[in-house]
Amino acid sequence: MIATTGKVNLLGLTQPQLESFFESIGEKRFRAGQVMKWIHHFGVDDFDAMSNIGKALREKLKASSEIRGPEVVSEDISSDGTRKWVVRVASGSCVETVYIPQNGRGTLCVSSQAGCALDCSFCSTGKQGFNSDLTAAEIIGQVWIANKSFGSVPAKIDRAITNVVMMGMGEPLLNFDNVVAAMNLMMDDLGYGISKRKVTLSTSGVAPMIDRLGEVIDVSLALSLHAPNDELRNQLVPINKKYALAVVLGACRNYISRLGEKRVLTIEYTLLKGVNDQPEHAEQMIALLADIPCKINLIPFNPFPHSGYERPSNNAIRRFQDILHKAGHNVTVRTTRGEDIDAACGQLVGQVMDRTRRSERYIAVRELRADPAASAAGNRS
Repeated sequence: MIATTGKVNLLGLTQPQLESFFESIGEKRFRAGQVMKWIHHFGVDDFDAMSNIGKALREKLKASSEIRGPEVVSEDISSDGTRKWVVRVASGSCVETVYIPQNGRGTLCVSSQAGCALDCSFCSTGKQGFNSDLTAAEIIGQVWIANKSFGSVPAKIDRAITNVVMMGMGEPLLNFDNVVAAMNLMMDDLGYGISKRKVTLSTSGVAPMIDRLGEVIDVSLALSLHAPNDELRNQLVPINKKYALAVVLGACRNYISRLGEKRVLTIEYTLLKGVNDQPEHAEQMIALLADIPCKINLIPFNPFPHSGYERPSNNAIRRFQDILHKAGHNVTVRTTRGEDIDAACGQLVGQVMDRTRRSERYIAVRELRADPAASAAGNRS
């Protein structure tokens, strides 16, 4: 656990929350805008650096509050320009944030939880189990850290980070309030000023929370589909046993219809060799999505030890894509990025260890989880 100071962390407060905070300490609401600019536009975490705020208020802020992001444990840069940060949060767990540069844009993949409770069978994050929800400060702190690392402070028009996707570790809709607060900061002009079309929340299908999301925010929505029928999806994405495809897609359809403006649902579909990559699966997918405005993102499986799955051949991927294309769908195949630093989709595990021992220890942990008897014997020794 990271020791807490008992002070209010201003990093994760939205503009209305920060205005209320200033009122609570006997100050004017407009101070919120001043402080937000210092935090998010200039990357400042020292009240003494806030030159347009009087000394008396700076001293009051130092006594009552702080600006504290997650602790950066490591930063890796891939040969293809992808970056990955491992950061430690208040629970003591570590989470990962990934930056992907491509075609003139920079996408930051942000985590919302340490670990994940949903245990999708092809995702290494879920194999850890659930550790903790991230606070709003720990979520927006990932953007804050990345922004500063690129020298994008003070704020400028040509930003390194143009898009943010809540597709890192965790299920965002199971940490609803903190995720919504952080996304509001991403879009606020006093925060990072990112367009609502370029902030995307990805969910495995927590249907009631999709409905609630549509009542409070209008970010882009992505559904981690991964199977075109309930029987197969029950195996790959266990939450489907609680919220079946008809219910989840109904919630997604309602969400998209609220947005208007020709917005579409993004469908994420991880292709697994011999499991969900056959022509009949593509045909079932076409029927399933017939009345939903969507674009489809095919993700060839990124292997990790003891997953039990394999990446399909390039021919199988192209065949699947072609079937969907011929039915009129907009389909892209996600290029694997950052694989050499374990930053590819489905590979985020938040483990911090010596680089030379990483693979060996990773496999050892997986083997213990696969054999509870061996794990129990190890605990007794």
